[in-house]
This record gives sequence, C-alpha cells and structure tokens, in this order.
Amino acid sequence: MKEKNSFIEDKVDFESPNKNIVPLTTTIDNGKLSIGGCSLEELIKNYGSPLYILDELTLRNSCKAYKNALDKYYPGDSLPIYASKANSSLFMSNLISSEGFGLDAVSEGELLTALRGGVPHDKIVFHGNNKSDRELEFAVNNKIKVVVDNDYDLERMISFSEVLNREIKIMIRFTPGIECHTHEYIRTGSFDSKFGFGIENLKNIFQEINKAKNVKLIGLHAHIGSQIFELEPHRDLGEILVNFAIEAQKYDHEIKELNVGGGLGIKYVSEDDPPSIEDWVKTVCKSILNSCEKNNLKLPILMCEPGRSIVSSAGVTIYKIGSFKEIPGLKTYISVDGGMSDNPRPITYQSKYSACLVNDPLNLQKTQKYSVAGKHCESGDVLFKEIEIGNCKTGDLLCVFGTGAYNLSMSSNYNRIPRPAALLVSNGNAELIQKRETPEDLMKLDVLPDRFIK
Repeated sequence: MKEKNSFIEDKVDFESPNKNIVPLTTTIDNGKLSIGGCSLEELIKNYGSPLYILDELTLRNSCKAYKNALDKYYPGDSLPIYASKANSSLFMSNLISSEGFGLDAVSEGELLTALRGGVPHDKIVFHGNNKSDRELEFAVNNKIKVVVDNDYDLERMISFSEVLNREIKIMIRFTPGIECHTHEYIRTGSFDSKFGFGIENLKNIFQEINKAKNVKLIGLHAHIGSQIFELEPHRDLGEILVNFAIEAQKYDHEIKELNVGGGLGIKYVSEDDPPSIEDWVKTVCKSILNSCEKNNLKLPILMCEPGRSIVSSAGVTIYKIGSFKEIPGLKTYISVDGGMSDNPRPITYQSKYSACLVNDPLNLQKTQKYSVAGKHCESGDVLFKEIEIGNCKTGDLLCVFGTGAYNLSMSSNYNRIPRPAALLVSNGNAELIQKRETPEDLMKLDVLPDRFIK
C-alpha cells in the first residue's frame, strides 16, 4: 500500500464537509493545487496575496446537509439560521438565503448586511449581550426578532412596545449550565457566562413578561459553545429547552420556537474527528422529539445556528513566503505576507490549522519542519509553531485550510495593514466578493484637526 504524503490525499466526505480539511473541489493539476477548477497560482497572479478563497460547492453542500437532515429527522417545522459572525458579507447573506436559511446577527452592521444581501426580515434573529438603543430600534423598526439576553434588554423592549403601542415578539436566552470540551473563550453554556439569563432567574423573567402589555414571549434560546465534537451536551440541551418551555406554560407563555444554537466543530487537523452534520442534527432532533412526546408538548419550530460548520471548510487563505531565519539546532522561521491581522485565531485561541505548498501539495519534495511567522510587529504573530512541508523558498505560495470562518470576520488593520481580497470559486470561475483594501482606504476616516495643518 502506498503511504500518504499529505492530508490532501484523504478521502473527501461530500455529505458532511465539516469532516474534511480541504474544500470539496480541491484537485491537483500538473502537480499544483487548484480549488473550484481554478489554479491557486493563477489566482495569486491575478488578484495578489494574501488572498481569501471560498469554494461555492462546499458552502452549498454544507447548507443542504443541514436542511436535508432537519427534514429527515424532525417532523415539525424547522429553520436553520446561519451564524453570520463566522463570515459576514453581502455574498454570504445572499447565498444562505438562497439555500433556505435564516440568519443570526449581533450588530446593526450584521443586520444591515443581511437585509441588503436578501435575507427576509422574518428569518433574521438579533442576538447580543449589550445591544445599543440604536441597534434595538433598528431591529424593531425592521420587524426583526430580538433575542432578549438580560434585564437591560427586556426593560428596553418593554419600553419600545409601549411607545410604539404594538406587540413585539421576543425570544429569551438563558445559560443551560452545560459544560463542554472546547476553548474557554468559546464556551458559552456554563453558568459562568456573559450571555443569557441564569436558569434560576427564568421564573421571575416569565412573570415580568406577563406584566408587559405588548411583549409576547414566543421562544427560548440557549447555546453551549463552539468547535464542539461531543454530541451528549447537545442531547442534554434539547431536554433542558423543552423543560423550560413547559415551565413557561405555567405563566401563560406558549413557546412556539426553540433555538438550540450551533457549535458543531470542523476538522482543522488530521487528528480532529467531528461528528457529521447529519449526526449532530439527528441528536438534536431526537432530543427535542422525545422530550416533547414525554411531556405531551406540541412540537415547536426547531431552530439551529450553524456558522463555522457551514463556512470554515469552504475557505482557504493563500500567502506568499518571504524571509527565512534559521536558528541552528532550534528551528527555521519562514515569514508570510499576512498573519494575525487576517487570521487572529492562532494568537487568540492557540488554534491549529493544516497547510501545504501550492506547488508541492503532496510533499513530494524533501520535507522540512518550519515555524510560520506573520509579518506583524508582534512576537506572538506565529501561524504555525511547527509544520512539516516540502522544502520551500522565497516566493513560494502557502495554502492554509479551514480559514472560511472567523478569519475575514475577525480581521483587523493592525500595523495599518490592509485586509486581503476575497474570491468565490466555482466551475473554473473566480468572482470577487470583497475588494482588497489599500493603504489609502485606511485613512478615509482619519481626521487631522485644522490647527495641526501647516
């Protein structure tokens, strides 16, 4: 049996893209890497580097996997809602809407992007733990459903309903007290969380909403975290949500919608083994179904909020290798033309990724271990503490996989470095979905007071 030289040779799961390191359309043509029928080398020649690339087939297959599984395992109405924080743009809003998804937003910017991208207002939900008055007013005026996170949210929603003298439908978010194995910064369901009402306060909240003339509680929401490989916490969450829907009935609230959040992980590196999208949806659906049947509760509309598992595996980032620094007996640094401004996750979460050379994806050349450094003036700007790839030189292209989520959306202009361009690839065509910033763009909002002008 031939020994694999690279993860590129792994079998690809078309039904559940989150289980793949590479996008579905990844191929090797004449020894060089292509995605979506497009040569990555040619794309860099035409669009420059660094460069974000999204594969349309992977995106759509991920969406279809959620829709098909919900149709298969849940006899009631359901609505998958894309967590737009993962990658927010006019294009993503339009694509997920075309696949029958709703959208989860946490700011006026994300709300506006969703609306202008074509997401219907009644399929948008507005989250967040410190919504501004302006943001809440925007949501209410556009008839967007608000997920009330805390007392401050509730007070203002009651006030808005009184001023407008019309009914406003809300959901409330609570912390279910479920622990899961993920990074502490993306664990949201434990009791010690900045998000949501504590379980012990829910009865009081139900009573408080009863007193409000024009506020109608229609749904409950809970989210336990992100990049989760376990199914048991999501099974537990379904049961908890149903139990509190029953509790809400005691206070004359009919809970018509239950939102289980998201959190399904993806395969960033070879040792990662996330559940399939179908298995995750099946687990959630069975938990809700069994709990409703046991308690003789009418099936609610089931919502879930995938983000990372929709877009991450569809995305790659291409960098150009520049300088080398060899520390004898210790390591060799290679530097790329991006780093923490276009991918802050390694320095923030110590996140791991997979990568290969565009011109040697199968590591046919003699391999060497490198540390891959970003170009920013920060010692911690290291994308890979250690990676084994083929021998490389200045000017070679490095492809980093799994960067579709939380790269572009968390990008910054640290060191006044412009954000990369973003492309969509499909069937041999490449389309621009975000223009590359220029240094001049970064100064458009700067103001130099008159007295400093000589």
